[in-house]
Amino acid sequence: MSTIFKNTLLRSTAAAAVIGAMTMTAPTLASAKNIQPSTADYSFTIEDKYKGTATRTLTNSGNAWKYNMSARVAGVASASQSSSFSLSGTSVIPSDANTTYKVFGIGRTHKLSFNPSKKQVVSNYKGKSQTLSMPQQAFDDLSLEIQIRQDLLNGKFSGNYYMAKKDKVEKTPFKKSGSAKITVPAGTFDTIRVDRVHDDNSRSTSFWLAPSLDYLPVKVSQVNDGKKMDLELTKIR
Repeated sequence: MSTIFKNTLLRSTAAAAVIGAMTMTAPTLASAKNIQPSTADYSFTIEDKYKGTATRTLTNSGNAWKYNMSARVAGVASASQSSSFSLSGTSVIPSDANTTYKVFGIGRTHKLSFNPSKKQVVSNYKGKSQTLSMPQQAFDDLSLEIQIRQDLLNGKFSGNYYMAKKDKVEKTPFKKSGSAKITVPAGTFDTIRVDRVHDDNSRSTSFWLAPSLDYLPVKVSQVNDGKKMDLELTKIR
């Protein structure tokens, strides 16, 4: 369960992110569209065996934004993530992020601190701190989702993004894979499907994003190390 939870649940819900190659001309800052605060509840299953719930909450106070995610499988595992960032036009500027997970009471915490002016990000995991080079703006899982949603809202999606991991900054590409009307517990939505492009053929990650909800994921399906996880939106609050 530990490997499934860390590699499948966290990466799916927290990166849960989005996709497509848009060819429209980027709008001016005056006409820029921005995501709105929201709270979304999800249900998920892992291998049709473990069932859990997750909540993601996006709030702001002026230009100080916070995105929180919590997930749990009762009696087995729990995870929480938070990301703080600001907006500059349509660009997301992350400042710090925190991920904590516990499996049968044993857990780990990973922290990231971003310094765009120095083009660096400090990663702290298992008590060890590393300063990583950040030639291009990198993101944590949650701020990456917000940046992709911002780009989709404004017709400037590139498909190429960078994510800060425990020991490196890694290019993280996505592609658009069509559109579909899907039904989840929260209702029926018109969506676009976005796939993360993995180097490993044994892994797959697909997102169904609703334009009517600022491209919030309403469904996520992931296979990691042969383990499948499905996540579906149950409620918008």
